[in-house]
Amino acid sequence: MIRVADEGGLRTVTIDRPDKANSLTGEMLEALIEAVEGTPGGALVLTGAGKVFSAGADLEAAKAGLATSPLWERLSHAVAESDALTIAALNGTLAGGAFGMVLACDLRISVPDARFFYPVMKLGYLPQPSDPARLTALVGRGRARMILLAAQKIGAEEAVSWGLVDRLAEPEALLPEAAALCEAAIAATPETRAGIKAMCRGVTVPGAGSLLIGD
Repeated sequence: MIRVADEGGLRTVTIDRPDKANSLTGEMLEALIEAVEGTPGGALVLTGAGKVFSAGADLEAAKAGLATSPLWERLSHAVAESDALTIAALNGTLAGGAFGMVLACDLRISVPDARFFYPVMKLGYLPQPSDPARLTALVGRGRARMILLAAQKIGAEEAVSWGLVDRLAEPEALLPEAAALCEAAIAATPETRAGIKAMCRGVTVPGAGSLLIGD
């Protein structure tokens, strides 16, 4: 239910359970972690099959404890720490625990009719530990509270205006757009890519001025 395709330095990981709105089981989370940590090239795209990116935890698995599993945090940490350029290509609605891996990506592009909601307040769970800080960094405190505390559903255009999503693309153009955004990162050296990613996180990189593509 997790498909992995590698081509020319780009790894595309697809959540493929469209009949269940791409809801995630523990086994699927473990497969996602393995796929992210094993990315062999310079870029990683996370996407979903069908019209929903992911509805979060599978209902039965959530009742059995998956909703509070540390696997969600392990997945978002793996995405955040990846040396590859990471892009969430959101083919549809994003909900619940699936937010973590998306917030941890470097970039997020979405189809225009996607919706975004994280209903932990309604469900009686706390969000995963790193999610509120990453969400706040993208959209600000007030808007993060709109999503987490007020449990509001956000449309794609509003998500772009808030900074939650970086660009919209029609469904047929979503993966080609993601691949195009990956071209520079794939062509760069690992040192250049890692250095720029670190600087974007606010980390000082010694000798940064001497890092040149092609060195």
